[in-house]
Amino acid sequence: MGWVTTQEIEKARQIDLLTYLKLYDPSELVRIGNDIYSTRTHDSLKISNGAWMWFSRGIGGYSALDYLIKVKEIPFVEAVNLLNDKGCAYRSTPASSKGKLQDKKLLLPERNERSSRVVAYLCRRGIDLEIIKYCIENDLLYESREHGNAIFVGYDNENVPRYASFRATNGMRILGDAAGSDKRYCFKILSPASNSTHIFESAIDLLSFATLRKMDGFNWKEENLVSLAGVYRPRADGTSKVPVALQKVLSENCRTYDLHLHFDNDFAGRTSAKGLMKALEGVYVVYDEPPPYGKDFNDYLCRRIRFSEIEEEKEMMKNERDR
Repeated sequence: MGWVTTQEIEKARQIDLLTYLKLYDPSELVRIGNDIYSTRTHDSLKISNGAWMWFSRGIGGYSALDYLIKVKEIPFVEAVNLLNDKGCAYRSTPASSKGKLQDKKLLLPERNERSSRVVAYLCRRGIDLEIIKYCIENDLLYESREHGNAIFVGYDNENVPRYASFRATNGMRILGDAAGSDKRYCFKILSPASNSTHIFESAIDLLSFATLRKMDGFNWKEENLVSLAGVYRPRADGTSKVPVALQKVLSENCRTYDLHLHFDNDFAGRTSAKGLMKALEGVYVVYDEPPPYGKDFNDYLCRRIRFSEIEEEKEMMKNERDR
């Protein structure tokens, strides 16, 4: 198999996918918009501004090397040698840095005319129909045309989409962020009047919590609900990095006095909550509020719904016996 040096790896990483395909496989490129391309073999693989995303598989990257390994399934050493042997690295424009996502163009999957699959999927997970419709009507949620995925969208202050996450609705565990997503502009529902902010690991948990608030008689629209699209592992000192999405929300919402962390009931969720509480200690009043039972808030919601249905059946049977 051989081996490659660090210098050879770095040289191979310099070429972005668009440049590589233009130089060595132009027939594979299909232009679908301004500076946006797909590939002829995989029409759900989109390329723009140094990033690429294979939406049907939830796979993405920033370089031709990533593409050769993840999509073409070429062994790492062979892929590095292939790029260097072609001499394309020194002729390419360096790929954009991962740290400059704000300069990238968000690759939003094409919107389907209907949202029936997304609505059915979220209803099966217990999400309230009113909340689903609210998100669709406010362009926070839509269904992708090609695969029927649920697309959760985050916007900047000028109402421009800057972040999107996708989730399969067919039962397969396909999920991730769209290429070019800027995590600062996360999926969220904000209320200017609220002094509290509720923080979640995922959009599904956010919508589940909103549903639970409605079930308990509260107005979910009066809450600040923020999805972080993941959490950080704590540092050695026990503190955790404050996610960029949370940093931005807090910097723009000076009315926020207390934070409610609704992370999962697993090791990652529990340790992340403790680390974030320690990092924000003395700055905000932070409450650790995982779901009372179940892995996450969607699990908790579904169990509550099933429990309510069982109780209703028992009550009906009791009424029948009392007649």
